[in-house]
Amino acid sequence: MKNMIAICTVLFLIGCAKLDNNTSTPNVSTADASSITSYTVITGGNIISNGGLDITAKGVVWSTINNPTIMLSTKTNEGPGSAMFTSTITGLTANTKYFIRAYAINTKGISYGNEISFTTRPIDFGQVTSATGKIWMDRNLGASRVATSSTDTSAYGDLYQWGRGNDLHQLRKSATSTTLSATDVPGNANFILTSSAPNDWRAPQNVNLWQGVNGTNNPCPTGYRIPTEAEWNAEIASWTTKNTDGAFASPLKLTMAGSREATITNTGVNGSYWSSTISGEGARYLYFGNAGSYTLTHNRSYGGSIRCIKD
Repeated sequence: MKNMIAICTVLFLIGCAKLDNNTSTPNVSTADASSITSYTVITGGNIISNGGLDITAKGVVWSTINNPTIMLSTKTNEGPGSAMFTSTITGLTANTKYFIRAYAINTKGISYGNEISFTTRPIDFGQVTSATGKIWMDRNLGASRVATSSTDTSAYGDLYQWGRGNDLHQLRKSATSTTLSATDVPGNANFILTSSAPNDWRAPQNVNLWQGVNGTNNPCPTGYRIPTEAEWNAEIASWTTKNTDGAFASPLKLTMAGSREATITNTGVNGSYWSSTISGEGARYLYFGNAGSYTLTHNRSYGGSIRCIKD
């Protein structure tokens, strides 16, 4: 009897081992990109096999660098289960190539689908002529529309560190890092924080990143550039009131889009718009709030809005 029990136990364990050996990580495919705009895209995935185990999470991950992984903050989570899923991605940068992979997770691990790529459409924008006779974009970089008020969140747009290009760091939900970049193009989408002089995301500093339409990292559309401090001062002088009301009443319809350092602050309180003008270890920018408007200096790791001017 004891021998029979022992034999049954062994057979049971062998069966469990075979069952376990028949499980694996999931098999998932990535859906083609569709409904591509300047800032959004629709994609998703299909769970071809759950690997014999329940799917605990699935979604897509994307980046401007190929082979993105879920270690990035730029991903969706469409929940558990093996059903086909659709993911709508927002907050993208216009005229930028992206790479996307679907992913699925079970208790065995994570699997990725085939990689697809697509390029967002160029910025859909108009232009306005200010009281100074200069031609500007009619909205902030990253904004989906012309502002309807000074606190129109759809018109806030992105927050750039001085001298950086469209590498996704400017997105308001981008991850942060304390690792400084030794190159003009950091190669990641992190908003780079620093608490020591010269308070720049790049070490060593480079003063030539935003100089004119041919600037190394000029983020503006073709034919546009970052304005100079003098051009911002000329705009202030043309406003009916030198404050938030005057900034929005101007043809530029500037918004109180806030700013970013360790966190995003002052949305709906003031506006901070970069210029291309250098000031020592920092750079000059336009500031306006209810109490007034000025051009001031801030460190280059600061996150500010961009309004492009035609060259």
